[in-house]
Amino acid sequence: MLDTVGPELQVVNKSEKAISLEADATVILTPDEGQEASSNLLPINFDGLSKAVKKGDTIFIGQYLFTGSETTSVWLEVSEVQGNDVVCVIKNTATLTGALFTLHASQVRIELPTLSDKDKEVISSWGVKNKIDFLSLSYTRHAEDVRHAREFLSKQGDLYQTQIFAKIENIEGLNHFDEILQEADGIILSRGNLGIDLPPEKVFLFQKAALYKCNVAGKPAVVTRVVDSMTDNLRPTRAEATDVANAVLDGSDAILLGAETLRGLYPVETISTVGKICAEVNSVS
Repeated sequence: MLDTVGPELQVVNKSEKAISLEADATVILTPDEGQEASSNLLPINFDGLSKAVKKGDTIFIGQYLFTGSETTSVWLEVSEVQGNDVVCVIKNTATLTGALFTLHASQVRIELPTLSDKDKEVISSWGVKNKIDFLSLSYTRHAEDVRHAREFLSKQGDLYQTQIFAKIENIEGLNHFDEILQEADGIILSRGNLGIDLPPEKVFLFQKAALYKCNVAGKPAVVTRVVDSMTDNLRPTRAEATDVANAVLDGSDAILLGAETLRGLYPVETISTVGKICAEVNSVS
């Protein structure tokens, strides 16, 4: 499976120095990538943010997608727009470390293509070379996104049979879920991003409804972000263990691990633990 990047916004920290952000202070998001990232200024890789957001909008920034940790990721609230820059109030104290951080503007449409030029380049080279079986289409927002990706794959020789799994990651994709399900070969419920676009009390409702619709349509459904704590810990929390079990009971066909196995300290133990929970549920249900 090849996972596309899609219209993902990023904060660029060329110096890779740690950036300390203090609650109630202000920080400016600027499209001028020549600027150095600091506690007062964060360069981003998109020049249209100032046209997409408005006062009061919520922006989330974190490394390795969204850990949810309030010490390594930060919530911002837009206070004003100044030309191409966006001035934000910092809602929680955090320290950002690394070269790149993902930026997500909650319930804001970003005018970028779902399948980027970079995605097409990787598919045409690495994807063709490895004859990928599945394409994970990040930030799928409309059925047309799936049709466009399928048309592109059909022109890549052996990839004409590659199946497309649409990743539902924001409110726009959620609003067009039924039409996306009809076009896609499968669905990936990207709960990390959805947990930012949706209030926490609404996430489980979407999960149950989406899995039910996938089961009725006879199309595989995949759930993500189940044992985040195992990135740094040998055992999951009780809530996470129950979450995995409930995903299986709800009708999920697969569990997709991310940070836990990409950069986690216990990748083998994570796979073993999640596998045992799934097997136990199947043995009693």
